[in-house]
Amino acid sequence: MGQEILPPSGGDDDNIQPVDLKAALEQRYLAYALSTIMHRALPDVRDGLKPVHRRIVYAMNEMGLRPTSAFRKCAKIVGEVMGNYHPHGDQSIYDALARLAQDFSQRYTLVNGQGNFGNIDGDSPAAMRYTESKMTAVSELLLEGIDQDAVDFRDTYDESNSEPVVLPGAFPNLLANGSSGIAVGMATSIPSHNAHELCDAALHLIKHPDATVEKLVEFIPGPDFPTGGIIIDSRDSIIESYRTGRGGFRVRAKWQTEDLGRGGYQIVITEIPFQVQKSRLIEKIAELLIARKLPLLEDIRDESAEDIRVVLVPKSRSVDPTILMESMFKLTELESRFPLNMNVLSMGRIPRVMALNEVLKEWLDHRREVLQRRSRFRLAAIDKRLEILGGLLVAYLNIDEVIRIIREEDEPKPVMMARWDLTDNQVEAILNMRLRALRKLEEFEIRKEFDELTKEKSEIEALLASDDKQWQTVAWEIGEVKKKFAKATEVGRRRTQFADAPEADEEAIQQAMIEKEPITVVISEKGWIRALKGHIADTATLTFKEGDGLKVAFPAQTTDKILIVTTGGKAFTLGGDKLPGGRGHGEPLRIMVDMDNDQAVLTAFVHDPARKQLIVSTAGNGFVVAEAELIANTRKGKQIMNVALPEETQLLVPVGGDHVAVVGENRKLLVFPLAQVPEMTRGKGVRLQRYKDGGISDVRCFAMSDGLVWEDSAGRTFTKNKDELAEWLGDRASAGRTVPKGFPRSGKFAG
Repeated sequence: MGQEILPPSGGDDDNIQPVDLKAALEQRYLAYALSTIMHRALPDVRDGLKPVHRRIVYAMNEMGLRPTSAFRKCAKIVGEVMGNYHPHGDQSIYDALARLAQDFSQRYTLVNGQGNFGNIDGDSPAAMRYTESKMTAVSELLLEGIDQDAVDFRDTYDESNSEPVVLPGAFPNLLANGSSGIAVGMATSIPSHNAHELCDAALHLIKHPDATVEKLVEFIPGPDFPTGGIIIDSRDSIIESYRTGRGGFRVRAKWQTEDLGRGGYQIVITEIPFQVQKSRLIEKIAELLIARKLPLLEDIRDESAEDIRVVLVPKSRSVDPTILMESMFKLTELESRFPLNMNVLSMGRIPRVMALNEVLKEWLDHRREVLQRRSRFRLAAIDKRLEILGGLLVAYLNIDEVIRIIREEDEPKPVMMARWDLTDNQVEAILNMRLRALRKLEEFEIRKEFDELTKEKSEIEALLASDDKQWQTVAWEIGEVKKKFAKATEVGRRRTQFADAPEADEEAIQQAMIEKEPITVVISEKGWIRALKGHIADTATLTFKEGDGLKVAFPAQTTDKILIVTTGGKAFTLGGDKLPGGRGHGEPLRIMVDMDNDQAVLTAFVHDPARKQLIVSTAGNGFVVAEAELIANTRKGKQIMNVALPEETQLLVPVGGDHVAVVGENRKLLVFPLAQVPEMTRGKGVRLQRYKDGGISDVRCFAMSDGLVWEDSAGRTFTKNKDELAEWLGDRASAGRTVPKGFPRSGKFAG
């Protein structure tokens, strides 16, 4: 650290201690990180709750807010939680409480709310002074046995009270309600599941402790979100997510078409993905509509009341609803991904990512421990009661003697203890007995209770001695929960469905997202590109920067893909809708794609997936390539022809017919069958014509039945049929013969 630097003297120097800043920061940040992980962000695997939720539920229990009791103001509950257990802001406690009451946030609500607790549009709950709440049956299950020593307690923050470390958790809350939170350096994200399915999986796990995740997925096919929706992941990907504890689920909105008669229809969305705010979703779609990113959609309306009903109106009745919806899923939150990261506090202490079977196993172990602790607690209570009942029986059998001792002795207690060998508790119970309890009937009742408790005691002892019996009891308890939340009930029915995403044409979906408009694509010699609106026939009116001119111009549609091929043998793809507008001179191509500085644009054209091109280098090498292979999905483009300077890619001509005519700079012409040129996806190509010096001038594909056609500089057309071309016919890579009379001086087939 070097020399210690002390703060300047301030008069009261006694309490100043120099501290190593690095060590202090490390120590304090670690303390903060641990506190966040343990006491704020991560849920406990056993009851699925974070401390704030556990404290809310426990405080409501202490206040007696059972499902059958009256509602109480949320302000009162929040005050109780904040004062006794949770020394943080009242707003954060109320937010947590309100979330526990929202049926669109929680699959099984822990709080029964009365009043405005917010809605799926993202509106906030009313202030806590207006809303009221109490516990639900789920919270009651989570707390079952809390007063029977089922779990450990610890001191609250001010040591004036105690709170449970974890709840008994008779309900599989972690997976049933899910959880999400961000700690320091770690996060958790668990979707909600169906309680009936969780109970089935847990019961299977009790019988087969080594059950694999693959087997458990037969019971739990996937999440069950409060807001429904449709999961479109494959079974394999769901199994993989559950096996590793990490992954995600793609959830789509549920939709159907409504027939409006006369061939017209509208699409109605009835369920949206979890945690998507409806109002924000509709706003986003409306923005895309205004920006003309959804050309198949005419309008969107929100007709929701209690249930969700969002209406999409297509542009025309001929629009395919599947393609319209696929384009909507791609661009909007009608499809969203819910991440899975089962990072939880194992044993209440260790944060780790767990698999599905591990989470269920730890919950089952907790349930068994709760059962053992409750049984021991009951056993202790029975022993205490049996002791007292034994004393009372002695008193009944010797009632006259007992009365005499009480009347005559100054200290009846020790006398009775010595006389019948009774304990302090037993004598105390006898002395506290009421006179009206001296009826003969009472003796029968005591004997009956004594026998019943003795029987119960032996049953509990047998339970504690046998692992099998304990698991049977845990299974019975889970069976009861399953009955309560069965799929046949309204609360227990599965809301989220599963489906495969429909096989829609990717190309058609892409087209559906672009407004179709005619454009003219213009590229200058120096590589500036622009798209003018409409189809312009006369390119002579186009203006360019000084020293620049027209390289290529052609009509297209905004929905087209534009292919650009460079002299370096690379192909680039641009969407017709992505090109800069026609104002000014456009933009340099090099901004839009990664073109090398030593390369220039060779040509550009509208992509036709059915077409093939003959690509030729200056040295006279070439090959046929399908246009589908020229498509490049990145800025980097796709290398098609391998050329090294000074050699360059020189020609790209459409393939058609059955022959190739090639002419060199030496003005020699060669005609050979197209079949001799190989089709490749990438390469150097094969030699088309042999030269002593110089290179290729032009090439053309044609059908021999139509003859070879060319134009001279004066615009006259020449046609040579098969017989007339006989002396130029040969094999690929021959030298060829001097061009026939009338062939243009330029050495090109088009004058």
